[in-house]
Amino acid sequence: MKVFLTNFHGDHNLGLFGKATDKICILGNFILEKTRKKIEETLKVKTIGLSVSNTNLVGMFCCFNSNGILLPKIATEIEIKKWKEIARNLGLNLEILNSKFTTLGNLILCNDKGAIVSKLLKKDEKKIKDCLDVEIKYSKIANISVVGACGIATNKGCLLHRDAKKEEIEAVQEVLKVEVDIGTANFGSPFVGACGFANSNGAIVGESTTGPEVARLMETLALL
Repeated sequence: MKVFLTNFHGDHNLGLFGKATDKICILGNFILEKTRKKIEETLKVKTIGLSVSNTNLVGMFCCFNSNGILLPKIATEIEIKKWKEIARNLGLNLEILNSKFTTLGNLILCNDKGAIVSKLLKKDEKKIKDCLDVEIKYSKIANISVVGACGIATNKGCLLHRDAKKEEIEAVQEVLKVEVDIGTANFGSPFVGACGFANSNGAIVGESTTGPEVARLMETLALL
């Protein structure tokens, strides 16, 4: 099973509640155990339940790759301690951005090779670059600043918002160093990054995602 279609307590916007790399998957604490096990089977990595700002919206608030984790300033001291422990155990960098723009998962699209970053985070360029340890480029996708919500990126491919412009697609290809295509999920939503998350082994998307959408996702992320 390369793609797992599910919901989190009725919500199909799974990308708001989780993110994954080829090393780890971090989810909100509220994910059911049977769902968590299915996610681990699909992505072939361990899952960890955490929170940010006392919410389960870890996919929306945090950003990470296999090199580092970025957290917003609204994370609590207790949460930061837990995230630091995870980072230390995995040998990852961890940086807390002091930006007023806190939805880092919505504002950064990255893999282990590069990162597309919203210009809203321009002041934090050095911290982002050093933490994720990749080349970064500032861009919009479909002329929208929430680039993280507009894409699902792995080390094998990237699916973008259906209205992504040619020059935006080329920028993502250049920086993330993977093949890129456009598409939708959750029965027509162009905000594919909000609909799910993935790594090189599989993808997790909302259960309203149609067969053709799944096929496009699998082809783009080289999961066939």
